Amino acid sequence: MAVTFALTLPPNYPTEHVLGYHQRDAWQLSEKRDGQTLQKAFMLQGTPTLLALDFSAQRVSVRMDSPHESAQTAMATHTVQRMLGLAQDIDAFEQAYHDHPVIGAVIQRQSGLRVAATVTPFEALAWAIIGQQISVSAAVAIRRRLIKTAGQTHDSGLWCHPGPTDILATTPEQLRAAGLSNAKTQTLLHVSRAVDTGALPLDEWLEEDTADWEARRAALQSIRGVGPWTADYTLLRGYGWLDGSLHGDAAVRRSLGLLLESEQPLSQQFARTWLEPFTPWRALVGAHLWAANRIQA
Repeated sequence: MAVTFALTLPPNYPTEHVLGYHQRDAWQLSEKRDGQTLQKAFMLQGTPTLLALDFSAQRVSVRMDSPHESAQTAMATHTVQRMLGLAQDIDAFEQAYHDHPVIGAVIQRQSGLRVAATVTPFEALAWAIIGQQISVSAAVAIRRRLIKTAGQTHDSGLWCHPGPTDILATTPEQLRAAGLSNAKTQTLLHVSRAVDTGALPLDEWLEEDTADWEARRAALQSIRGVGPWTADYTLLRGYGWLDGSLHGDAAVRRSLGLLLESEQPLSQQFARTWLEPFTPWRALVGAHLWAANRIQA
């Protein structure tokens, strides 16, 4: 069945920035951009599904093709709103820090910036694990090989990012052959098992009316191999939580160092202290620091 609808976009919606996030893989294996249209293949209840977003001025038209009756407009709408960051409270943030002596000019130049999210929270978690302490380009290459190793194809020809059951159906040797280190292989298997058994209810969190972000953060970090940066990044890209401190992100620290004209690399402790006053928007500040240097982390 096909679900179709349209959403109104804010006047200064950063369409190019959002499309750029989903265009990190130039091979367009799992996501395909054609002009202002984005196609994204993903697994919905174990079935390859295609989501198409067509952007125009002040509007995005949506089509989701799925055989599941549960793929209803309300669910699809919620997914797209989260992916596009439409519920993010950026107006209050920009009003509060428009004239900030350090980052105010950056915010003004990037007014309207929102944080794009993955179509499923598990994809954000998998990316965070893959991207630990390596460059974005290296992470993209490993992600591509992981998708071809454990993913499934949609009729469109696009590949679906593997879900936890797909990961568990692969061997550690296959995951390492895709480029994951032994430690990352074990972490990805640990989180996949936790999601599969319900110990880590990523999808259930999407349905909660109110979010206990610290409890979610603790649940993620209780899994071996998931540290503060991985947890905060997952909650940012998977759910749109704007207050995770990304002080552990090397690109955030590098961009902040350029902004502060620091002659020495900034320490994690310095970045953590500097970001603290921006609560509850620390991760949004991190996103502005990424965008200031055209980093699609």
